[in-house]
Amino acid sequence: MSVPSINTLCVQGGYTPGNGEPRQIPIIQSTTFKYDTADGMGKLFDLEAEGYFYSRLQNPTCDRVAAKITALEGGTAGMLTSSGQAANFFALFNICNAGDHIVSSSSIYGGTFNLIAVTMAKMGITATFVSPDCSDEELDAAFQPNTKAVFGETIANPALTVLDIERFAAAAHRHGVPLIVDNTFPTPVGCRPIEWGADIVTHSTTKYMDGHGGCVGGAIVDGGHFDWMAHADKFPGLTTPDESYHGITYAERFGMGGAFITKATAQLMRDFGCVQSPINAYMLNLGLESLHVRMARHCENGQAVAEFLAGHPKIAYVDYCGLPGDKYHERAKKYLPNGSCGVVSFGVKGGREAAAAFMEHLKLAAIETHVADARTCCLHPASTTHRQMNDEQLAAAGVRPDLVRMSCGLEDKADLIADIAQALDKI
Repeated sequence: MSVPSINTLCVQGGYTPGNGEPRQIPIIQSTTFKYDTADGMGKLFDLEAEGYFYSRLQNPTCDRVAAKITALEGGTAGMLTSSGQAANFFALFNICNAGDHIVSSSSIYGGTFNLIAVTMAKMGITATFVSPDCSDEELDAAFQPNTKAVFGETIANPALTVLDIERFAAAAHRHGVPLIVDNTFPTPVGCRPIEWGADIVTHSTTKYMDGHGGCVGGAIVDGGHFDWMAHADKFPGLTTPDESYHGITYAERFGMGGAFITKATAQLMRDFGCVQSPINAYMLNLGLESLHVRMARHCENGQAVAEFLAGHPKIAYVDYCGLPGDKYHERAKKYLPNGSCGVVSFGVKGGREAAAAFMEHLKLAAIETHVADARTCCLHPASTTHRQMNDEQLAAAGVRPDLVRMSCGLEDKADLIADIAQALDKI
């Protein structure tokens, strides 16, 4: 049989039960695992054998779900984390040390901006933020001798800019570093960044992958193409012995396809413990089984709402790459040919006060600090997720004071449009 389509992988990827085994991925709700001898367990600590000894590092349920996400992204290895924020932190910190530098798109989620610009800066890791639409010369100028990674979002939250993945990957590779892409909004159903040159892909599985607002989680997938040993001087954590783990050199022992995730598991998960629980992983897998069906409906609803808003006299602007006049429409044709996502960002004429009044009149769409699940919700980012940014930083991130982010769920699109219309009529 040929390689299964992504639709089939959503349903059956990552786990193939044997004769008489559970049809659904079993929940292994255990902190520890029994071994008959100390030597047998010792081989696990030396990474000389496969298996489990403590769920803070790895758990069978989590690994099977991670294997499905890895297959969906076309990667070689993957892991689950406790949140999308943990996934982005692990992906960056796995190759960055104090004194290192990151190049990042400025158009990213506010929480991730804060992680990179503030929290990681306290750890001695600095960053240069560039516009996703910067020239090649501006992008190259952002690199420093100590740059270790480039970061961006396929579709930025909430500005909905579309990253030119190939161009950012080419720049990263010219400077001998990997491109890390957060692919939360399109999911691998909409875009597979590894196929466009990205090296590491992250997700907040809390969003479309879970799909029901039930479980917080994250994921990291390694594309397996970045040659760490070819840039050994830049990545000593992967290319020199790890004395905290019995002198293992990850890139030598596990190769390009396994070194990154093995190090993140054996070292970072060991020390930070940002583990996803087995029950959350189980529920995440239930969401993944319908991801390919749900994303089509989210995109259909997002497109319909965007088209309605674009023609309404009380709307100042609409950001949605599915609209022919959108700045990123042509780029989306390349990277997102089957649709982007269900999130639409727009401005209400009258500014911040009008935007707040509009949201308060909505009946189907709830005001939530969330996005991308079965129920429609909305948010005013400048007052919530991005409130730590100053006006200059908000502008760089594409977040205007009047911007409303609406995440179109799985309801009937006619009902969503009717709800928006009645709310607009009241302001």
